[in-house]
Order: sequence, then structure tokens, then C-alpha cells
Amino acid sequence: MKTILWATLTGNGNYAQSGPNNPPKQEALTDFAAHAREAGNFIVGRRTFEGMQANGSGGYFSEMDIVVVSGSVKEIPGVKVVSSPSDALSYLRDKGYPTALISGGADLHNAFLSQGLVDELIFNIAPVLEGKGLNLLIDTEKYQYKEVELLNLKSLGSGVVQVHYAIDHTM
Repeated sequence: MKTILWATLTGNGNYAQSGPNNPPKQEALTDFAAHAREAGNFIVGRRTFEGMQANGSGGYFSEMDIVVVSGSVKEIPGVKVVSSPSDALSYLRDKGYPTALISGGADLHNAFLSQGLVDELIFNIAPVLEGKGLNLLIDTEKYQYKEVELLNLKSLGSGVVQVHYAIDHTM
């Protein structure tokens, strides 16, 4: 199964922290919805899922398999809750999905990357700078240097640029 990590970053490389003063760019949200529809699923961390529910976007994805990775919550109505990235992938693989889309949460992204469970990266670069934010912090013992191959580069509009890479797992 191919795994695609999808994230929106700021122009200086931090995770874009959305909120009332900094709402997510509509172009990035539209792109995420398109990728989620194509995959038929997405994997998300608990805090990000709760944020989706709070802003009302959770219902938009009701026809998809949503997998929430959480170490503390065991059950959420309407979604599958698992305790690890590998459990999330096993669940989707058992359901016959050829692709898993890994969405929100810096901790979740770092867990998947640290375990070598990501095949492709899709980064949307938003035209903002953020002084304080979360970063990708990959386990340096496993990821001292990793080649990636550029698959696509495109503008999503309103200054949002998308970069799509494949990870070289042979290194």
C-alpha cells in the first residue's frame, strides 16, 4: 500500500498553525479534500480530528474511512481509533485500500516518518511566515540523509505552492 503524507507548511518551513486570525487557505483545504476523496480514507491524530469536528468539517468526510491514531482515546463514534501508525496502515490494508493518506498532526507525521512508513510527501507551502510553529523532527539515527524525487510542483492559487516528492527507501 502506498502511503502519502499531506501537510501545509509556512514559507519558512513550520507547520501552518491555523486559527481565527490565520484560517487555513481554501486552496489547501480543497486540495486535501480531493486527495482524501481519491484515497477514500485518511489517517489523522486525535487533536487534529477534534479540531476538524469543532470547525464543522468532520461531516464533509463522513463517506470516507477515517482512522484516528491516539494513545489515550479508545473509541470515537463514526471513526476507527487505533494506537499506532502501523495499526492504522494494517486496518486500511485489510480493507483493501491501495493508498493511505496521512493528514494532520505534526506528532503523527513525525511518528510515520520515523518508522519509515511514508512513500510520498505532499507539502503545500502557504504564503505566510510563522515565528513559532511545529516542525518535522525526524529520528536522526534512522534518517541521517534521505533522497527524495520531485514528482510534481504546481500552484494551487492565492500564493499556495504544492511540492510532491517520492521518498527513496533504498538509502
